[in-house]
Amino acid sequence: MVLDLRTIYVVCAVACLVLGCVQLLAYATGRFERWPLWWGASNLLLGFGCFGVALRDIAPDFVSVGLANSLTLAGYVALLIAIRVFADERINFLYYGVFVIVGSLPAFLIFDGGASYLPRIAYLSIIFCCCDLAIMREGLRLVRREKLVSGWILVGLFLPTALIFAGRAVLALMGRLDGDSLFDRGGPDQWLALTAAVFICLRGITIVLMASERSRNKLIELAHHDPLTGAMNRSGLADAFGRLEVQPLATAASLSVFLIDIDHFKTLNDTHGHAVGDRILLLFVQAARAQLRAGDIVARQGGDEFVVVLERTAIGDSVHIAERIRAAFRDAVRREAGLDILPTLSIGITEGRAGRDGLETLLQEGDEAVYRAKRDGRDRIEVRPPIPEGAAVAAA
Repeated sequence: MVLDLRTIYVVCAVACLVLGCVQLLAYATGRFERWPLWWGASNLLLGFGCFGVALRDIAPDFVSVGLANSLTLAGYVALLIAIRVFADERINFLYYGVFVIVGSLPAFLIFDGGASYLPRIAYLSIIFCCCDLAIMREGLRLVRREKLVSGWILVGLFLPTALIFAGRAVLALMGRLDGDSLFDRGGPDQWLALTAAVFICLRGITIVLMASERSRNKLIELAHHDPLTGAMNRSGLADAFGRLEVQPLATAASLSVFLIDIDHFKTLNDTHGHAVGDRILLLFVQAARAQLRAGDIVARQGGDEFVVVLERTAIGDSVHIAERIRAAFRDAVRREAGLDILPTLSIGITEGRAGRDGLETLLQEGDEAVYRAKRDGRDRIEVRPPIPEGAAVAAA
């Protein structure tokens, strides 16, 4: 099958120009941040660059070689900037501008003649390959930092073009691209160009997928977390506990549930106002998290009542952890200036199995324990069922 390389470049140019216009229109709606602006600009630059290359042997070399390749390089750099803007990374525009200018100079000063097209292809292919690798690195960072599954799609669509450009550079350096000029050739370069054009068009939608996934994750985060303290709300607690129930050793692994009530909180609110009360709630969550593991659950049941779930934690260890939380909160409150009332914690602890005991049952047992703590004087820890005497001695 014979492929017309010039036609491939024209088709690729039209596709990039259309994608660029669509992305700029999306940015103009005001519903997105700045990344569609850079992504759209990159596609426009790539489109004009491809169209300029398609004019090789028709337009002057200044246009079809120097200007076309400079626009293409600028498009790739704008693409990298778009990904970094999407990832909220710091952008040094001076650095990227200097890179485009310096990287484009050889296309004007060195590779401006037909006889030098193979070194030019190798040079530009290496640069474009490096740009693709840099974009892949940003995609992997998004996967690790934000758990964006669609980041893998970005990596998967830029990897083939990176490999294509690397292969094109190797073929050019080996002199395996036949012909006296860019379009006076058959063989692998036409297939490489066609494959690259397909992936260039496909990857135009990847950042839209990532934006959609990020928005979905943010909505889930808002739906499952208390906006004041950042702790989970009831819905988040139920969802997190549900995930524990379906884990492979859920019926065998013990867990501890704390029900925690802030003593004298209503009096504190009445005396110092709700702003101070909100500050105390936030202090508690900070103090609790400082004593817990990364995977432990902290949730606000409502008002001044909180729930802590510790997976695979025996009851004796749980009492120690609860004591550390109580002490850390007490110290944090004492550091607050101007408080006439110093709130404390009443903590009720119960033990169960995620795959056997329901959340509501554990919360009810914890509520009975915390009620007993309040009845017996507050600022204390109670366990239901009561911890055996021998276990209490061992835990101490």
